[in-house]
Amino acid sequence: MTSSPLLVICNHESQRPQAEALASHLGIEVVCDCDPGKLTEPEFAFVFDERGAALQQTGNKAPGPIRAEFTEGSVDHRRKFGGGKGQMIAKAVGVKANVYPRVLDATAGLGKDAFVLATLGCKVQMLERSPCVHALLHSGLIRAREFSAYEDPELKQILARMELLSADSHDYLVKIADSDRPDVIYLDPMFPDRQKTADVKKEMAAFHHVVGKDEDADALLEKALLKANYRVVVKRPRKAPFVNNKIPSHQLEGKSSRFDIYTLKKMPDTLNPAE
Repeated sequence: MTSSPLLVICNHESQRPQAEALASHLGIEVVCDCDPGKLTEPEFAFVFDERGAALQQTGNKAPGPIRAEFTEGSVDHRRKFGGGKGQMIAKAVGVKANVYPRVLDATAGLGKDAFVLATLGCKVQMLERSPCVHALLHSGLIRAREFSAYEDPELKQILARMELLSADSHDYLVKIADSDRPDVIYLDPMFPDRQKTADVKKEMAAFHHVVGKDEDADALLEKALLKANYRVVVKRPRKAPFVNNKIPSHQLEGKSSRFDIYTLKKMPDTLNPAE
C-alpha cells in the first residue's frame, strides 16, 4: 500500500492533539488556520475542524469533505429504511433469527458495512491500517456517540456493538488465539481502479489517491481463512477476479458488487442471540 503527499491542517484548537498525532505518524508538520480551498497543492489535505476529521480535496472548486458519518446521509437512511436481514450483506455474513455472528471487519474503511452489521445485531470489531482512514473512522464514531447520548438511544445501542481496534490487519490476524476466533471475518479490499473514472465515487477516488491499493489482499485472505470460526466473506466489484484466484464456496451477486463466501463449517441455528 502506498500513499501520496498529504497536508494535515488543524482549524480548531480542540482537535490539535488528534492533528498532531496523525501528522507525527505521517512524518509531517501540522499547519494551523488554513483554508484548503485556497491551496493548489498537495491535491488533498486532512483537515481537523469543529466537527472532527475530514479528508478534503484542495482548490476552490473541489467537492465537499469526506467524513465517516453515522448520524445522517446514506448510512443513516439505510439504518432507518434498509432491508433488514434481507440485505445481501446480512445473508453473506449469516445473520438471521437467533444468529448474530461476531464479525471482525479487517478492512473497515469508513465503517459503513460494519455499521450495517451492528444495526442488524452483530458485534463488530474493526481494523483499519491506514492512519488517515483510521482517524476519519475514529472521529466519526466519537461524533456519533456524542450525538446518540442525547438524541438517539437506538443509535447508542448500535454504536455499542462497534469497536475500533488500533492494529494492522495482518499482524492482528496472526495473533488471534483459538479461544478468540471471530465467527466471521469480513474483507473489503480497495476496489481496483476502473477504466471509466466518471463511475468512481468521490470517496473511492480520494482513497485511491491518498491511501493507494490493497496490494496484499491475497495474503490477507489466506490469514483470514485460518482464523475465522465459520466463514470468511469478501466483498468485490461484480466483475472483479477472485482474491488470490481462490474460488469461494458460493456467491451473492448484486448490480455492482458481489460477496464471495468461503465456508469453513456450518453455522449453528443459534449464535449469540440478541439480549
